[in-house]
Amino acid sequence: MQPCEMCPRRCRVDRVNRLGFCGAGEKLRVALVSLHEWEEPCLVGSRGAGTIFFAHCNLKCVYCQNYSISHEGFGADISIERLAEIFIEQQRRGAANVELVTPTHYTEQICAAIDIAKARGLMLPIVWNSNAYENPETLELLRGRVDIFLPDVKYCDDTAARTFSAVPNYFNVACAAVKKMFALVGAAQIQGGQMTRGVIVRHLVLPNFRHDAIKIVDWLYATFGDEIFISLMNQYTPLYRAADFKKISRKLTTFEYQSVVDRAIELGVKNCFVQTGKTADAKFVPNFNLDGVNQPRP
Repeated sequence: MQPCEMCPRRCRVDRVNRLGFCGAGEKLRVALVSLHEWEEPCLVGSRGAGTIFFAHCNLKCVYCQNYSISHEGFGADISIERLAEIFIEQQRRGAANVELVTPTHYTEQICAAIDIAKARGLMLPIVWNSNAYENPETLELLRGRVDIFLPDVKYCDDTAARTFSAVPNYFNVACAAVKKMFALVGAAQIQGGQMTRGVIVRHLVLPNFRHDAIKIVDWLYATFGDEIFISLMNQYTPLYRAADFKKISRKLTTFEYQSVVDRAIELGVKNCFVQTGKTADAKFVPNFNLDGVNQPRP
């Protein structure tokens, strides 16, 4: 982090003394530790995924449902030692895994925490839940540390990526990142209905961008076939500043989402999660209240 080139922005800020583009400094900042029941079924288990939500983000999505932590930086600073303790606490609570949410800008500290926790008996799979805007060389640090990659590939259209997330060359970078993730962990492995190793690529279908979503599904299946899982999400909710952008100022229609699902069916995709029911609701946004951050959750 002196200078920081941890993500593709390579802003080269000395994060010990200044904040990076992402808003993060030197110290880990965490907003919530939870057992999350609303992840893909193969990640949830009987009690939930052991999610740890990190503050700040290297994207600036105008519709981010977690904007209070990603944009505004809400959270509490913790040590590497405390993060390792949180990993062990999640295991004791019966979490199916340790899921690191938006972790990229803290990669070095997280790697150190994983090493400490594994030396103390951590056995759970480690899940890397990111926005796919990653450097392959940073991902290499996760070799032997992360078991499951859960990237959210957001756009194929570069104009949309720049407009809605202030990010250049997104799709090319994300494609290279997902390929690296697959190279690190290989084909999906499922034991007892739970994923122990592999890649699940999420895509949140945006209103007016169903054709973009279809291009992403086409690329994923042409590149990886059924060796990865695809997760198509219909939960888009126009939160934060989405109302300022006409194309994404409304919820997704059933037709828009179903046309993407139909494309996956047409291609013959076998390993694909889809959402049903009314998932586009602010009630599904986590309550970022620092629960479990400084003190163990019951």
